[in-house]
Formats: sequence, structure tokens, C-alpha cells
Amino acid sequence: MQKRTKIKIAIFVLIVGMACMFTAVVTDHWAVLSPRVERVNETCEAAHFGLWKLCKKYIYISEENFVQGHGCGPISLPGEENCTYFRHFTPGQDAEIFDYKTQKEYNISAAAISIFSLAFMIFGSLCLMGSCTGKGKGRDYLLKPAGMFYAFAGLCCFISLEVMRQSVKRMIESEETIWIEYYYSWSFACACTGFVLLFLTGFALLLLSMPHMPRNPWETCMDAEQDQVE
Repeated sequence: MQKRTKIKIAIFVLIVGMACMFTAVVTDHWAVLSPRVERVNETCEAAHFGLWKLCKKYIYISEENFVQGHGCGPISLPGEENCTYFRHFTPGQDAEIFDYKTQKEYNISAAAISIFSLAFMIFGSLCLMGSCTGKGKGRDYLLKPAGMFYAFAGLCCFISLEVMRQSVKRMIESEETIWIEYYYSWSFACACTGFVLLFLTGFALLLLSMPHMPRNPWETCMDAEQDQVE
């Protein structure tokens, strides 16, 4: 397979990875939380949240949906929903749901790291655009920083995922929590996909930008034929 074809495949995979990461950042289904439901034919309160927004959903539990000892939900059941944005940098009013001193610190960290990931994706895209419009050696030269930026974006995505995971874990394990069940939803899955695609493809793009290695042991890197992207 020619080098140019490999780069085109890498660009396509990067576009998919960026779309997944952007979707994860702007949506609010990273985790779903459910309290215990003791009685049937009552309304319970489940919650789902992301980096920026918390949504509380009031679900009516009928006899068909009631399971003794299980949590409120599933979240897909119809119900009234009320969403509020986290006030990341000012004193918040969400302490009734999250412990302010711990949960909010985690969300600030995860949100800030995700912004760094988006910034690295933008820088990588600018380098990639310059590589596509350049000529000769300039194309390969710009592929190196592009690959590094995309790999850094994937790494920041992974750190944001881990911070969010620790956030949910600490909240569930708290003695004062009302939540007994939780699971990670489709926004979290999008972030995981974005991490894998951005990190691995960014690293692959960096390798593609390197000089062609010698085919024979007696050749040097300077003597080896280098594949140039047209």
C-alpha cells in the first residue's frame, strides 16, 4: 500500500475520532445514576450527567417496571426532565445532588482536560491542512506535529475519562449518597472511542512522517530511498 493511501486512511480515522470526542464533550450521558426504589406506583428521581450539565429525570414506576431492591429506571422510561448547567467556576447550587467539595473538583478537572483535548485536535487539524496544501518535503514535515497533537488529544481524552470514572466511583462509595446503581452511558463510550482512534492514529501518522528505513543492513538512512507524499 502506498504511503499516500495510508495517510488518507489515517485522516479518515482521525475525522471519526474527532467526531466521537466532540460528541462526548457536548453531550450529557457520561454516567447514569439511580436511587433505590422501595414501593411501586411512585415517582423516583434518576440522573444523568456529563462534563457541563446535570439532568434529573422524574420517572413513574409502575408494577411492570418495578423490581424489588433495584434502582430507578431505566432512564429511557418517559418522565419529566430538568437539566441545569454546572457552575464550574462560581459557587454552585448543586450540592443537593453532589458533594460540593469533592464532586465539583472532579468535574472541573475533567472539563478542563477535555478543553485541552479539543485544542490539541484544532492544532493537529491546522497542521494537517497545511500538510495537504503544501508541496514536497513540507508535507511530511507538518505531518510530524499533526500526529503529535492528535496523540496528545487522545491522551487528554483518556485522562478526562479516568477523572470522570473516579468521580462516579467516589460518589457511589460515599456513605451519604442516595445512589445505589450506576452505569456509563453512550457519551462515555464516544469518549472511549475517540481516545483509541486519536491516540493510535496520531501515533501512526507520526510514524508515516518518518524517513523510510533502510531495506538492507548495509544501507544508511541517508542512502535509503524516501517515499514522498505527492
